[in-house]
Amino acid sequence: MVADLRSELLDSVRRIAAQTSNAPNVRTLSAQESADGAEPFGTPTAFGSRNYVSSIKNLSTAVTVYLGSPRVETEVLTQKKREIKRSAPDTIRRLEQYLARVPLVRLCCRLGDHSTFTPSCSFVVSTYRKDCLHLAHMVAMNLFPAAQCSSSADLTVIAVPEWPEKERQVLVFPEVGVTFVLGSDYFGEIKNAFLRMAMWLAKDRGMLGLHAGTQIIHARTSNGALRKLGVIMFGITSTGKTTHSCHNHGLDKPGEMVQIAQDDVVFWCADGSALGSERAFYIKTEGLNPDEQPLLYAAATAPEAILENVFVDFNGCVCFEDRTITPNAHALAPREVLGSFVADSINLPPVSELDRLILLFMVRDYTVVPIASRLTPEQATVAFMLSESIDAVGAEQQPGSPPGGIGASPYVIGDAAVDCNRFYELVKAHGPKIECYMLNTGGVGELVEHELDGGRKVRRKVTRITIPEMAAVIRAIARDSIKWREDPNWMVETPAFVEGMDISRFELDRHYEQDKIDFLIAEKRVQRLRYAEQYAALNPAVRAAAEF
Repeated sequence: MVADLRSELLDSVRRIAAQTSNAPNVRTLSAQESADGAEPFGTPTAFGSRNYVSSIKNLSTAVTVYLGSPRVETEVLTQKKREIKRSAPDTIRRLEQYLARVPLVRLCCRLGDHSTFTPSCSFVVSTYRKDCLHLAHMVAMNLFPAAQCSSSADLTVIAVPEWPEKERQVLVFPEVGVTFVLGSDYFGEIKNAFLRMAMWLAKDRGMLGLHAGTQIIHARTSNGALRKLGVIMFGITSTGKTTHSCHNHGLDKPGEMVQIAQDDVVFWCADGSALGSERAFYIKTEGLNPDEQPLLYAAATAPEAILENVFVDFNGCVCFEDRTITPNAHALAPREVLGSFVADSINLPPVSELDRLILLFMVRDYTVVPIASRLTPEQATVAFMLSESIDAVGAEQQPGSPPGGIGASPYVIGDAAVDCNRFYELVKAHGPKIECYMLNTGGVGELVEHELDGGRKVRRKVTRITIPEMAAVIRAIARDSIKWREDPNWMVETPAFVEGMDISRFELDRHYEQDKIDFLIAEKRVQRLRYAEQYAALNPAVRAAAEF
């Protein structure tokens, strides 16, 4: 986009955002007013909560476009995104005219709870469809209340759910802190819009936004010493990040405890502290049950929770296992419903106040990726860059896009190599105080055939790692009780013994002949190397570790 046109477009965006603070058709609501307005449009549940059903049930990744300077516009665009970008000036003109005529509600809030970084937020939604008030209700629960409503917020999201479906799009202007969500009534899109812009703002201020959950863990080592650990769990949709960041891992020795801070996005600072962003948990409810995920189940079934796209029958019974509407259903629950398991703060303290900071990279693979690996700083940065997973039902996948990877993140704007290099510098800066691990929440042993039409035929099912088994791995990491070995196939250390589980179930030679193991590992290494080659500015030490 040429400079003059870009400047004119950004001026229009600023003007629209400013007008929504005091236009006569804009009504500013309190959190209680948004809850009261949304209530008639929700289905009552047996838990005392309400369920809201959206027309759109996934992130609109394929029609999300970043607009601004060359720092922002780094993405290689699909044909559809090129069309959206080309039409953006006309779309903004039409939008400005429309927003002057349609009824709007506005909610003032803030993201985060720390003096270092607390961006003010304004959420504006069209109520041409009155049921869309539930979006304001959910934003009010998810973010913190603003001290006062400012005429100009750091971050503004304007949603027009009734925008024509064939023109559905998300226009992101990070340098002016404005996002337009057009044609989607999915709360996940609004949540992502705020977090995405906050991550850009944090990066601009020398921090690093991380798609990660956080915990404080107190765990006893084998010699009886009690350690205070900060834990940051990374993972894209469907890798188990929220499941395990909202889990107690079975830590039950005297003095042991888990305190949950965040489940989605934090901002990592030079001192190793991780600043939280939200005051609620956004819980994926597919298959949620009280036996394997007791804390998440308790949160999702609390009367204070807001359900989204969950199947609720005619009696109000909630059926988390029913995927008829969508497998991407959620519950939004305030942190407080987890009681004693909730940390006092949404922020992790600096590394100097911890015995260790543990970084856990959740991936989901079904063939040969080890269930647990201990990583060097270089390998950890590769894991951060790759975000490997074969499942991602929370987003609409673009044809030909890689399975995961920081470049496919719905949060990262600009050259992802900048994020990777900053991550590497932060890990290196704190030396042995930071420990890094990759955890495969899928399993091993799957055999598949790829058919000519692109189909994927499973010849042998995966040997899955269960949630209690992965909890045993995390518990053993926290207690520093794993016996590690040099892996015979990978260039990492993997567990020889984990208390509380049979790690031998996942030995690759129990599932494949050695030739097949070698082939699958070589295939994975080639994928990793090719992905790393996309980023010219990537630190050479990280690039050299890409085939671990």
